[in-house]
Amino acid sequence: MFNPLTIRFWGVRGSIPCPGSHTVRYGGNTPCVEIQANGQRLIFDGGTGLRVLGEHLMGQHPVAAHLFFTHTHWDHIQGFPFFQPAFVPGNQFHIYAVPGKNGQGIERRLHDQMLHPNFPVPLQIMGGDLRFYDLEVGEQVHLGGGVVVRNEALNHPGGGVGYRVSWQGIHVAYITDTEHLPDQLHPGAFALADRADVMIYDATYTDEEYHHPQQSKVGWGHSTWQEAVKLAQAAQVKQLILFHHDPSHDDDFLDRIGELARAQFPHTLLAREGLIIAVYPNVIHFPTTPQAS
Repeated sequence: MFNPLTIRFWGVRGSIPCPGSHTVRYGGNTPCVEIQANGQRLIFDGGTGLRVLGEHLMGQHPVAAHLFFTHTHWDHIQGFPFFQPAFVPGNQFHIYAVPGKNGQGIERRLHDQMLHPNFPVPLQIMGGDLRFYDLEVGEQVHLGGGVVVRNEALNHPGGGVGYRVSWQGIHVAYITDTEHLPDQLHPGAFALADRADVMIYDATYTDEEYHHPQQSKVGWGHSTWQEAVKLAQAAQVKQLILFHHDPSHDDDFLDRIGELARAQFPHTLLAREGLIIAVYPNVIHFPTTPQAS
């Protein structure tokens, strides 16, 4: 009898943090998702939600984790300089990403954001054991204990990838910062989502916003909840999680999106900070309140 694979959301917004009374229910931190499977801790993206996860992990020692970046736009790396466990000797972090189109690897990207005049101390001041890995598109990473992570290229300005975590027949797709294609499903996104137990998908916009005649978002690198539903149906996923909420979408607006999406795909949730999903083979459980991991 295996323990479940668990997914916990620490940051669910895109573009910029948006704290305030209008984002209390879903949260205002930028992307960070934690998955635990068979003793392995995986972290996807290092937005401001990573700072909150770091505070949670400070009660544990030593800490070891695998940190995967989809790309290095600001909202996905801005929490890394504030990730407290990375400063603690004895902690170990394996850090992965596909190099950018200019060839820069993830170590260089994270290093450069911490240079003057943008940050007071350099990456080298972090006392943890940080190990950096540049991935190939389509590469599989075997983390031990049967946990495998594969990436696929997505459609985002400057490049980006999504990830698929597999363990004991469970598959979780993390597909954010991608723009759907106008006339077909994106092949990389479909490959990641294919019959996944849980698909986390970039639903930054509505179709109306995306195609707005005066403020079109075509070419901005993000998708819509309607396209999320279309992909979930075609890929036969079991559970859809709408993610990377636009900072202008307040809690009430997201509530309405949830209602509309569930009318088309009943097994739909909107990502919110603190949400924990536990997945067993052939069974998905949804705790109603945050739990300690």
